[in-house]
Amino acid sequence: MQFTVISLFPNEIEHYCRSSILGRAQNAGIINVNVVNPRDFTTDVHHKVDDAPYGGGAGMVLMCQPIWDAYQSISPLQANEKIVLTSPHGQPFTQEKAQEFSNLSRLVIICGHYEGIDARVETLIPNLELVSLGDFVLTGGELPALCIIDATTRLIPGALGKAISAEEESFMNGLLEYPQYTRPSVFEGHNVPEILLSGNHGEIARWRHKMSLWNTRRYRPDLLANRSLSILEQQLMAELDSEEQSFSNSILSNRLEG
Repeated sequence: MQFTVISLFPNEIEHYCRSSILGRAQNAGIINVNVVNPRDFTTDVHHKVDDAPYGGGAGMVLMCQPIWDAYQSISPLQANEKIVLTSPHGQPFTQEKAQEFSNLSRLVIICGHYEGIDARVETLIPNLELVSLGDFVLTGGELPALCIIDATTRLIPGALGKAISAEEESFMNGLLEYPQYTRPSVFEGHNVPEILLSGNHGEIARWRHKMSLWNTRRYRPDLLANRSLSILEQQLMAELDSEEQSFSNSILSNRLEG
């Protein structure tokens, strides 16, 4: 999959994408990340890319021309390709959206900066989709772009060592992930739940499903509001209700064995 990022700060994008899972995915040819710098397309002798907003106000606005010419420099979008702009005005970026993006052959991301981009860019670029990480404001669109690339890459076959790693993560099935543990089995007097040491994979799977429900109810009850619970999940929720009083506030508690 090809990621093309239009950004004034290519080093930020390139450095992050050379490490960890993204770096391995690039080395394996699973993804390719290319950065286009609008500053390279400015007609101003000082390579200026921003100016004061018409009508007055604080801050600076990215000019149309450098962004437009940077966009024009990339090959036209084909079928199964998409272009997005990181913006507080955009639709929330979700796991579902990451799944959608992972099926594309190319994703172009325009990073906003300063007080934003001249609004005419949104008019000029056809089929431009606005995407937001949430209801807060960042200095620039580089962090959102990296989040989009990271979340999307993890869902591309071959990017992770095991496909099940992505399938069992938070939000993939509408629930938060169950708590994870590793060695040692006892740390500072806290034990790993015995069920995880049992070798009984069926019971472990059931425990993990229950703990996913518990984590979701505890931290993100809104995710359960419109969820249609399966028969098994209804049983697990009933067990949670009866065990809630004795269940420790710490996720290290092992009182929900099975």
